[in-house]
Amino acid sequence: MEQIKINVGDILRLKKSHPCGSFEWEVTRCGQDLKLKCLGCGHVIMQPRRTIVKNIKSVTPGTEHTDN
Repeated sequence: MEQIKINVGDILRLKKSHPCGSFEWEVTRCGQDLKLKCLGCGHVIMQPRRTIVKNIKSVTPGTEHTDN
């Protein structure tokens, strides 16, 4: 299984939409669990990393981190 790098500030596009219709979520916390904020309605969820990783369609790097 390929390891996906996820950092705070990244925008995740998931396979299934939120009930508000948005597919995009912003990562607000990383670790064993991920805390995500819906970009459509602002709803916040916390899910285990493995649950989120298997539902990711694409990752857009955010501006809150830099890789040097």
